[in-house]
Amino acid sequence: MKIIQISDPHLLPPGGLLYGSNPLSRLEACLADIGKNHADAELVVISGDLTNDGERAAYAALKEKLAEFAPPCRLLLGNHDDRTLFLEMFPDAVAERGFVQSIVDSGEGRLILLDTLESGHVEGRLCEARLAWLDEKLREAGDRPAFVFMHHPPFRIHMPELDDVRLADADAFHEVLQRHGNVRHIFAGHVHRPIAGSWRGIPVSTLRSTNHQTALDFSGSWSLGHEPPAYAVIFIDRDGVVVHFHDFLGAIGA
Repeated sequence: MKIIQISDPHLLPPGGLLYGSNPLSRLEACLADIGKNHADAELVVISGDLTNDGERAAYAALKEKLAEFAPPCRLLLGNHDDRTLFLEMFPDAVAERGFVQSIVDSGEGRLILLDTLESGHVEGRLCEARLAWLDEKLREAGDRPAFVFMHHPPFRIHMPELDDVRLADADAFHEVLQRHGNVRHIFAGHVHRPIAGSWRGIPVSTLRSTNHQTALDFSGSWSLGHEPPAYAVIFIDRDGVVVHFHDFLGAIGA
């Protein structure tokens, strides 16, 4: 199974600039690169912070661009998003029990897409209702492998400014995963860094934003990075998971 992960486009209304870049132009370049090179992808996941300020015009621009995009796409929410407005603007988005969460079953296992947005907070949360939903979906998967996509990583990346705003209830999340033992990989966004490793025995990865990056700075402050934007090309088969991080250079200078 071939999946494309895009993260953190931080869209503004058309023409808006963020850290000197045009987020919409960069997303356009990203989608064009995927359309040219990965039209065979079974799924594209955009893992949150779809917009920078949860503005209607930004969601409208995203909706317009995705209408021209061929591969099937699932959208997740991040701390910069507005759940109510998103569901209004994307009435066909797959959502369960009031949250932008869903599953995709494939021959390689079950994909579980989580909603970690806690309105008014930068850190992520999974309330009791969302944890119960996750528990149910993992139980349904049984012995099949499960793969989790979410905006907020539950693990530390050893960058204090970002670790303070990861998934706040990581222990409760892990208790659910541990109960079933079938999660093979966690794919996250939020940190604007290409990272791979493991968390409590589960492989994990994050990736760069399509607009701006976090500098590799392990001090207590956040600083802007100047690495190129990227997306991830993910292959899942019975042997495991491989994640390629691809810089779409056509977006530089956009």
